[in-house]
This record gives sequence, structure tokens and C-alpha cells, in this order.
Amino acid sequence: MKKTIMVFIFFLFLIFSFLAGCQGNNELNPKNPVTLTLWHNYGGQMKNTMDEMVDQFNDTIGAEKGIILSVTSISGSATLHEKLTMAANGDPGAPQLPDITTAYPKTALILAGKGLLVDFEEQFTVKELSAYVPRFIEEGRLTEGKLYVFPTAKSTEVLFVNTTIFNRFAQDTGISFEALQTFEGIIKAASKYYEWTDNQTPDIKNDGKIFFMPDSLFNLAQVGYKQLGDDFLKESKPDFSSPSFSKVWNCFYEPAVRGQVAIFDGYASDLAKTGDIVCTTGSTAGVLFFPPTVTYADNTTEPVEYAILPYPTFLGGEKIAIQRGGGMCVTKSTKEKEYAAGIFLKWFTEPKQNLRFVALTGYLPVTEEAFGNVMTKEIENVSDKNIKKLLNTAIEMHGKYDFYIPPLFEDFDRLGKEYENNMKKMASESREEYLGLLNDFTEATAFQKVSQGALEEFINFTNP
Repeated sequence: MKKTIMVFIFFLFLIFSFLAGCQGNNELNPKNPVTLTLWHNYGGQMKNTMDEMVDQFNDTIGAEKGIILSVTSISGSATLHEKLTMAANGDPGAPQLPDITTAYPKTALILAGKGLLVDFEEQFTVKELSAYVPRFIEEGRLTEGKLYVFPTAKSTEVLFVNTTIFNRFAQDTGISFEALQTFEGIIKAASKYYEWTDNQTPDIKNDGKIFFMPDSLFNLAQVGYKQLGDDFLKESKPDFSSPSFSKVWNCFYEPAVRGQVAIFDGYASDLAKTGDIVCTTGSTAGVLFFPPTVTYADNTTEPVEYAILPYPTFLGGEKIAIQRGGGMCVTKSTKEKEYAAGIFLKWFTEPKQNLRFVALTGYLPVTEEAFGNVMTKEIENVSDKNIKKLLNTAIEMHGKYDFYIPPLFEDFDRLGKEYENNMKKMASESREEYLGLLNDFTEATAFQKVSQGALEEFINFTNP
């Protein structure tokens, strides 16, 4: 009997020792702080904001708990992806993986496949996760449904409109903002704008100006199909046989050939700086790149105002926009570091901190609470008027729109680049031919000639 009791006590001792050891792994000591390395892609105008938030964390919660956050790399998304991939593969000269990094799902999938990432369900309770926007959490679930990418700041696409130019155009033509609610309305407005600007120089023919540019033709196709109840990518390939594609094609090819929609390899904000476009669909995170002043080709400048409107839909389509932006990942290390990383992410995504970050960067908050009354109140304190407009539009879209999450497969980026390049190449070649034909034919006849067989040629070239 005594032996049995002694064995029982011995096993109890082992169990309590084990539990104490596990708990000890999560205990932090302010007198002996743990240092976490952080890589992120918030450069440019966003760097100062991120630096301030890291300093604030270190001076408050970090100092209290015993955590020091150290930013050891700031890179663009493409460079960051390359560095993380090299580190994951153990390539010669590759840096050591950081404890925390911003990452898109495609990058996280590579790291997760090598067993390098922490599942956030080990750090967050079900109740804690329920505070976040469900679609944002869903996007971070990768292999076997494990949560490897934690939402810290998201984005979608909206319509940016230079109202200084648009209002002059609207006053003379009667076109209103209501026309910009659909892509078909935007294309009709683009045709009117080309005609309106062309008429301002009656001695020069066919010198009308561009009205619109979609920042991403690939996103336009994906979201456009979804709005129309279809999928652009089927079995990891574009589906050009769908009736939806003709609507997407007509939204770009004809107005681009006619000089009404931009064929441009850079970002639309570059054309906005010179007043060469009036409106564009683009990422909310691009709001910081729209200048308060435009400089025209003749070197005259003009202060401008912008309207930021919900993402347009195709006629008869549902209100759907793309969900963009990555999140943060935590790499496997020690239980102490993983636990400390979880504390930082909880702090960073609390409504107060998260709203401060989005109010200075153009990203969207990630919790339901932040999208509610909290953000409505905080908007009044936002100093940047474009971000203030953006956040009001974000609230509207959060309530009325569904959000499309692009699929995740190996050739996704390659397909996107090929699609964009081929669309622009086809439109550019057709426009050059179209301009030459205008010397002998009417606009309608010239377009008919260059467009004959163009759609079929594009499909065969893009999807042989």
C-alpha cells in the first residue's frame, strides 16, 4: 500500500513538474527581456508609422512583459518574398528567418510546407479569434486549415476620382457620380470625356484624353466574373469561354484602342500626378500616392480634390470587391518567443492601435469592433482628408459588399503577369494601327478593322 502511494505521489510530482515547465516557457521576465526580430514591407511613407508603433510597444507592453521588438529588415513585397524563400530553403548567404514577418499567403505557404510557422490557434482562443473579420481569418488558413497568416492590416480596391477635373467635365456634359457605380457607366463616361477634351482643340483631331485606368486588369477579370456569378480561374487556368469574359474584354479593349482608357505599365497614381487620368480602381493602400497637386504636361500645376467611391460593379452583378493585403507570420523558435510574438500581435490588432495604423496608411482594420462604432468615432480625428474619405467608404463596403479571396496555386503570379501583358500588348498594337487608319477612315470603321479577330487572337495567344 505504501509503495502504491509513493508511486502515485511520484507521478503527481512528475506531472506538476512538467506542467510547471510548460508554463515556465510562457513566462516572461522584464528584468531579462526576450528580443524578437521583425521583417516587414511597410516602407516609404508608412515606415515612420510602423517605427512609431514598434517604439510604443517596446515602451509600454514590451517593457511591462519583458519583450523587445527589433526591426531588422524593411523590404518591398517582392524582395521580402525572395528573402523569406531563400531563408526557408537554407540557400547560401541567406539570412536567418525572423521571429515575426509580414507575408502574403503564397509566401506563407512555402514556409508552412517546411514546418517553419506557428499555428495561431495555439496563441489565440476561439473567443479571441471571433473578434476578427471572418473573411480575414479565413484567408490566413492554409494547409490543413491551420491559421498561419494572422490579419494585421488588409486592403481592398476602391474608385479614386479626381473631382477637380471631373466636376468641370460633369458641368458641361451632365455626367454624374452615379454613372461611376458600374463599369459600363465608367466606359460611357470615358467616351464622353474623350469627345469633350477633343472638342477643346478643334484644330487638332483625335487628341481627346484618357479618363480611366484599372490598376490591375487581372483583378478586374477575377472580381468581374465573381460579380457576374462565375469564376475566372478554373482548374488553375483562365476560362475565356464564359460569357462573362466578353464584358471584361469590352471594358478594356475597345476604350483602350480608342484612347479613352489607359494602356500603361506603371501604377495609375503615376498618371494621376500629371492629370492624365480622371479615375482609377486601385488598392486602398495606394491612397497615400495620390498627390494634392497635379502637374500638367505644360508644367502648370493645380491643387486637386479626390472622391473615393465604392468599387464599381458590372451591370446586373453583385457587390463584390477583392480582398487584398497580407498579414503577419510567426516562425517556430522557442515557446517563450512564440508566446511573446502572440502578445505583440494581440496588441497591434487591438482597435486602438489598429485604427491608429490604418488612419495613417490607408489599410483597413481587422476586427469587427474597429469596423463598427469605434472607427466611426475615430474618423473625426483623422487629419488626412483622403484617408478620412477612404475609411468612410470602407465602412460602407464592409456593410454592403462581399469580398473575393484569390485562389492560391503555384502559377498564380505567372498567369496574372501573362494576362496583363497580353491584354496591354494586344490593345497597344491595335491602337497604333487604329491611329494610322484614322487618316483614311472614320473612327467606327477604323475600330472595326483593327478589332476583327482580336479577341480570338488574344485567347489563342494567352491560353494555347
